[in-house]
Amino acid sequence: MKKRMFVALLVVLPMMLFMFCSTLVAAPAKDKIRIGWVTSLSGPYASGVPGTYGMTYDLWVDEINAKGGIFVKEYGKKLPIEIIKYDDKSDVGTMTKLLEKTILTDKVDFIFSPWGTAMLFAAAPIANKHKYILIGGPGGADKLRDMMPKFPYFFSVLNTAMAQMPPLVQILGEANVKKVAIIYIEDLHGIEYRDVALKELKKRGIQVAMVKSFPFGTKDLSPLLKEAKAADVDAFLGFIYPDESFLVTKQAMEINFNPKAFFLTVGPFLIEYREAFGAKTVEGVMGGGAWNEKVSPGAKQFRDNFIKKYKVEPSYWGPLFMYSSLQFFEKAIEEAGTLNQKKIRDLMATKTYDTAMGPMRFEKGFNTTHPGEIGQWQNGVYEVIDPGKKRTAKPEYPKPEWPKAK
Repeated sequence: MKKRMFVALLVVLPMMLFMFCSTLVAAPAKDKIRIGWVTSLSGPYASGVPGTYGMTYDLWVDEINAKGGIFVKEYGKKLPIEIIKYDDKSDVGTMTKLLEKTILTDKVDFIFSPWGTAMLFAAAPIANKHKYILIGGPGGADKLRDMMPKFPYFFSVLNTAMAQMPPLVQILGEANVKKVAIIYIEDLHGIEYRDVALKELKKRGIQVAMVKSFPFGTKDLSPLLKEAKAADVDAFLGFIYPDESFLVTKQAMEINFNPKAFFLTVGPFLIEYREAFGAKTVEGVMGGGAWNEKVSPGAKQFRDNFIKKYKVEPSYWGPLFMYSSLQFFEKAIEEAGTLNQKKIRDLMATKTYDTAMGPMRFEKGFNTTHPGEIGQWQNGVYEVIDPGKKRTAKPEYPKPEWPKAK
């Protein structure tokens, strides 16, 4: 009896050991990495999507797929990327439903970010709930800083009000600006920039002659511009999005409102902004950002590759940040050797990787690498005018007056 049992064990145990080892070694078959992308393809946000990050994300995906994909050790091969895209129609509620759908129904491997500060603010808790990495695209909220311990899977990429407003106000102080007017859109972006700007302006002793808000969808901002003009301010600051930036610039020219400094957060860095009005017209206009090909060799290479693909220049805020964050993500996947969200997240939270804009690192969920905070159009180039070593050109002040209408 004992002999028969011993013989049976000799037969069964190797089989069990083989099955156990096979379970440990073999990963399920996989031939691609599926990424869900919910973004604004229609509605008021849609105009900002292509230039700020849409074209950049597409470029990165094309480059990855052109080299066969991302090598994932767990599968012993490179996996190309497949994008599953949905239109949130610039509506937060629609975005949240579709983001849940990509995770729960489509069962994608990863997700890309939606567009805009309010969208990111709504997406972060969803990503965290499902333990999906969310690399913040266009947008960013300082309000998230206090909440970051609750959102370990969220990584904010862009510079925010706390990073941008101090150098802007320092630039205004260097130019001896005495009085400013502020307008802002009624959402988290506008409110945060307003609050930080007011605090910094007060420190510098710069008078704020006007602070006015307006709702989404406003089609005429000339009343606010006329009020700012009547206040005879040195500087005009608009904490707004692309549609409003184009409108404000057009209407400022129409009423001949020529402050010595003209700053808009989301808009001037767009190449479409320069092309719409002309390089001479936007000379001296300041905006959020910033970068150009002079900030790093990788920035020049990215610009060259972008132009080769699209036959136009990239915009000079988000694209380099976005592209670098995707390079960072790719390197974390390769080092992790798996598509496991937690293992990749843990690397992203602690590692420094070389990217197009230099060594990139996240601290408490926020990107610490900013090639520039404030940009200004000078001779057709979006120069970094931050005080200090990042500066690629001295600020131009006063800004030239708008060209006279013919």
